[in-house]
Amino acid sequence: MASKVLLAVDNSKFSLKAVKYAVKTLKSDSMVTMLTVLPDPMAACGLDGPSLIPIFKKNAKTFCVIGDAKKAAMEGFMEEAKKLFVAAGFSPKNIAIRIRKKKTGISRDVLREAKRGKYDTIVMGRRGLTGIKQFVAGSITNKMFHFAKDITLVVVE
Repeated sequence: MASKVLLAVDNSKFSLKAVKYAVKTLKSDSMVTMLTVLPDPMAACGLDGPSLIPIFKKNAKTFCVIGDAKKAAMEGFMEEAKKLFVAAGFSPKNIAIRIRKKKTGISRDVLREAKRGKYDTIVMGRRGLTGIKQFVAGSITNKMFHFAKDITLVVVE
């Protein structure tokens, strides 16, 4: 498989499956970057509109705590994932961790990182949608399939 891999993770059981897949299938001399793109807690809660600014100002610390907690959880997840790679014979210096804030959209931000870093492959987990939901829900996985150009995309079930 590829020698420079971007592993898109989000602290879910599906991401853990993607990590385990990568540990099992990649060569131990591969360069692996685990990337997570953190959504803006205000936007995720629908509290980014101009009419709600006073509400945000009143509760800003609460939203900052949400963002900080998500970042800390991702750091912990990625450190545990890194241990899996190292235990499988990967050099710690070949396993990088990147946490980014969302700029344009999670899938587009991942693809931008893949292009910028000249990665060979993106590995990610698949959310557990079935049937028609899979095609209309606009999931990150579906967006990755739609927008990924000139890169191998591995989606782990």
